[in-house]
Amino acid sequence: MKPGVPYGAASIEFLQPVYIESAASITGQKEGDGPLGELFDMISQDPLFGEKTWEAAESTLQKETAFLAIGKAGLRPSDIRMIFAGDLLAQTIASSFGIAETGIPYYGLYGACSTMGEALSLGAMAAAAGYGDHILCAASSHFATAEKEFRFPLGYGNQRPLSATWTVTGSGACVLGCTPPVSKSPKSTDTMRFHNGCAVITGITTGKITDFGFKDSLNMGGCMAPAACSTIYQNLYDFGRTPEDYDAIFTGDLGMIGQQILLDLLSEKQIDIRNIHKDCGLMIYDNKTQDTHSGGSGCGCSAAVLAACILPEVARGTWKRILFVPTGAMLSKVSYNEGASIPGIAHAVVIEHRDL
Repeated sequence: MKPGVPYGAASIEFLQPVYIESAASITGQKEGDGPLGELFDMISQDPLFGEKTWEAAESTLQKETAFLAIGKAGLRPSDIRMIFAGDLLAQTIASSFGIAETGIPYYGLYGACSTMGEALSLGAMAAAAGYGDHILCAASSHFATAEKEFRFPLGYGNQRPLSATWTVTGSGACVLGCTPPVSKSPKSTDTMRFHNGCAVITGITTGKITDFGFKDSLNMGGCMAPAACSTIYQNLYDFGRTPEDYDAIFTGDLGMIGQQILLDLLSEKQIDIRNIHKDCGLMIYDNKTQDTHSGGSGCGCSAAVLAACILPEVARGTWKRILFVPTGAMLSKVSYNEGASIPGIAHAVVIEHRDL
């Protein structure tokens, strides 16, 4: 039997669902002070996570989140067949330096802020094909490392325009497999099994590089919204669905400006998702009190919100089917300084509730 069936131009439906066995999230204090603070597994008051550099801090952040997800699934690192993980830094050093300590076969990914969608897509394909009983998917970001990598040193103290998003200090990780999560106490949150229900991945839509010519690195929402539009439209077209077939559509980190651009672009295609659209960058912070301007962004934004908020609600049955569409801006220091435009990409993952 084939593990999956290609649909349309860019989608795959899995003939057997890929189970999300566990999910874990760790964030910084600013994220912990936001609306979802009580849902994260751990909140660190130390932005350096006990390390001497920001990069080492993010490596520790992602490593601890990975170990936490493995433990919540009732597994050991040796039980994990492979890891798909990434971050925003050059050569994905936060992931490679952190994951190295796990001793698990590792694939390093760079999809910018869409990396968790990329990791889940590849992990689900590998699990569905039988290449591993347990596969870990993870992503992270850190405000200080991202500012240092793409913008200015923190000590520079530059003003940020209202279009700017705040890079989330956080990480999310999930363990995927082809068997349901282990049964535990109904009150336990150490598994993705709630009241005899769980969350499964039933399909994916791989994104395409989309470039509308934007060059403003402080307007990530504007750069990524066209890619989100492209992937959402492709998902609906490939599977023959309408927005009403989803209880919610979550984009990664478009923020206020990117969200409005996305809604306008989809409206031009006669697609209206206003009543079901949610953006992780708008969920993780309270813009009225936390002064993040347009919202949150970073690989860790959608990854942490997925693990802490979205997946538990799907497992409980609050949402029966959702579309998770993290978005990424594919720039580098070199491309930006050479005046190149900032293309975007978005990967969609169909996640559904299953009764057990």
